[in-house]
Amino acid sequence: MAQSTSPDITETLAAGVPDRSVRLAYGEKQSVDGTEIIPVALVTYGFGGGQDMAELGTGGGGGGVAVPVGAYIGGPDGLRFRPNTIALLAVAIPVIGVIGWSIARIVKAA
Repeated sequence: MAQSTSPDITETLAAGVPDRSVRLAYGEKQSVDGTEIIPVALVTYGFGGGQDMAELGTGGGGGGVAVPVGAYIGGPDGLRFRPNTIALLAVAIPVIGVIGWSIARIVKAA
């Protein structure tokens, strides 16, 4: 099998992803009805690539997701974090379900 001279597809994909960590998690400061807010999100993204065994082709792709978790809202006492209740419930429901399932399994095993 011939050695490929093309760069590793994963390195190529990684080079194309700019450093966005904090800029994606914290949005631009905005003013709503005279109150300053800074939106906050949980951001994750990933990518991958591969090459078939016969070295006939390579491929890759990626994607990401941002979940709005709340906002920092300016007030007389300074910035305060206000959570997004819907996002917290969306995350809490599966976690509570897994905890309940785990407890049931532990009790059944005992």
